[in-house]
Amino acid sequence: MGTDHSILIAPLGATGRADEVAVRISEAIQLGLLTDGERLPPEAEFAQQFGVSPVTLREAIATLRERGLIETRRGRTGGSFVRRAAEPDEKPDVARLRGMSATALRDLADEHLAIATTAATLAAERASEASVKRILQFAQQLEQATSRGDRMKADSRFHIEVAIATRSERLTRREVALQAETIGLLWTSHLPESDVVAQHEEHLAIATAISKEDGEVAGELAHKHVTNNLKRLTAAYLSLTRPTRRQS
Repeated sequence: MGTDHSILIAPLGATGRADEVAVRISEAIQLGLLTDGERLPPEAEFAQQFGVSPVTLREAIATLRERGLIETRRGRTGGSFVRRAAEPDEKPDVARLRGMSATALRDLADEHLAIATTAATLAAERASEASVKRILQFAQQLEQATSRGDRMKADSRFHIEVAIATRSERLTRREVALQAETIGLLWTSHLPESDVVAQHEEHLAIATAISKEDGEVAGELAHKHVTNNLKRLTAAYLSLTRPTRRQS
C-alpha cells in the first residue's frame, strides 16, 4: 500500500479491535483508496501496520469477506483481494438519505465544516510542494469524471489529500470517516449536473488558495463549499421526502 493509504493503517493502539480494523479497510474500499482486485499486504505485515494481532486481523478480514468486500484465494498466487464495483449502486445511499432527518444532515455538515475549514487553512500553511501538486491534480479530476463511481472517488480523494497535507493524523482520520459517511449520499442521480460543475469550481478555488499559501482564503472557501454541499444534500432529501409527506 502506498503513502496515500498510510493514514488508514496507522496503529489502533491498545483498544484496537477487529471491528475498527474492518471499518478502516471498508472506508478505504468505499472511497476507492483500495481498488478492485488490489491485493492486501501479507497477513503478518498488515497486522503489524494496524498494531493488532494476526488473529484480530483475520477476524476483520472475515467480516469484510462476509460483506462481499474481500475475496480470499488460496495457492501460490493467493491472498486477500479487494472486491469493489466500478459503479456503486446508489439505492442503499438513497434509502439512507431518505431515512435521515434534516437535523442529522445539519449535524454532519457542522462536523465537516470544522474539519474541512481547519484542514484547508492548515494545508495552505503546511503543504509540501508535492502535496500541493496532488491537491491540484485531484481538483481537476472531478471535471474529467463522468460516472458516479469516478465522481465519488475524485471528490473524496480531493478532500482527503487536503487533510493529508496538514500532516495531522487526527484531522485526516476524521476527514476519511466523514467522506465515507457522506460521499454516497451526495453523489446520487438527484444531484443536478450544474452542481457537478460547481463542485469542480469550488475544489479548484480551494486548491488554488492552498497553492498560494493563503490559509484565510482557503479556509473561507472550504467553509463555503461544505455549506453548499449541505444545500445540495438538503435539496436531494426534500425531493425524496416531500412526495411521501403529501401522501400521508
